[in-house]
Amino acid sequence: MIKVVGVRFRTAGKIYFFDPGKLNIKRGNHVIVETARGIEYGTVVGDAREVEDDKVIQPLKPVLRIATERDDEQEAANKIKEKDAFKICLEKIQKHGLEMKLIDAEYTFDNNKVLFYFTADGRIDFRELVKDLAAVFKTRIELRQIGVRDETKILGGIGICGRELCCHSHLSEFVPVSIKMAKEQNLSLNPTKISGVCGRLMCCLKHEEETYEELNRRLPNVGDHVTTEDGLKGEVSSVNVLRQLVKVIVDVGDEKEIQEYKVEQLRFRRKHRNNKVELQDEELKELEKLEKEEGKSKLDDN
Repeated sequence: MIKVVGVRFRTAGKIYFFDPGKLNIKRGNHVIVETARGIEYGTVVGDAREVEDDKVIQPLKPVLRIATERDDEQEAANKIKEKDAFKICLEKIQKHGLEMKLIDAEYTFDNNKVLFYFTADGRIDFRELVKDLAAVFKTRIELRQIGVRDETKILGGIGICGRELCCHSHLSEFVPVSIKMAKEQNLSLNPTKISGVCGRLMCCLKHEEETYEELNRRLPNVGDHVTTEDGLKGEVSSVNVLRQLVKVIVDVGDEKEIQEYKVEQLRFRRKHRNNKVELQDEELKELEKLEKEEGKSKLDDN
């Protein structure tokens, strides 16, 4: 076991482990650490704890110090400089006529490097742009192309649920999301309803996936033949996954009625769930396009 503290450098960013040494570091403290990018200012996300050795990437670098008032002032000054750097870079991009969308500018804590994040449809030759920026800032320049999901994570926004986007508020890493998850939750497969602000499948489809899978295992499929506890036979008309209720078309004499039962009141042969759905041609094309973009997004993220 090895003692570590988790440090985050961006809101909802990835957590990195560092050696706290003899420092009395608490959750919420700002600390100064050394990373592959240089000296950085980060926020501690939890008290020091012990983790297994194989969960730590060696060598484990130490926390240099708990941030002082001077460090806090420098970080605040860097944030102001980043806004100016963003404006200057935007002007240079327009000057060179490059087809790229600037997303964010970031100074390392020690001002040793300025990073610019951008999106673009393809590869961009930004060598001349880098030369111009280096002449202005007199420091190392790095331009980093990111995907649409990373763009949304940086910029943030409000989802269709009315809450702040998961990726910007708490989701430190993107999780794999698939169309199957939407099917499992009986959601509309209209791409406009299951796509997030970034245009990819909504990350929140993953949140309740395990619960829906477990609940769906207990239910019959629509169209299955069931027998009720009072001996009536019928065909499943619809199911309410969360309430575990099943509407059944039963034969009552010479007539058919729709009656609702708890799943415990029914006997049926459990089958593999059928995920096939009926879609209009236009919806099918949009869905196929969305799945292709989702696959490409996973490659970009890797």
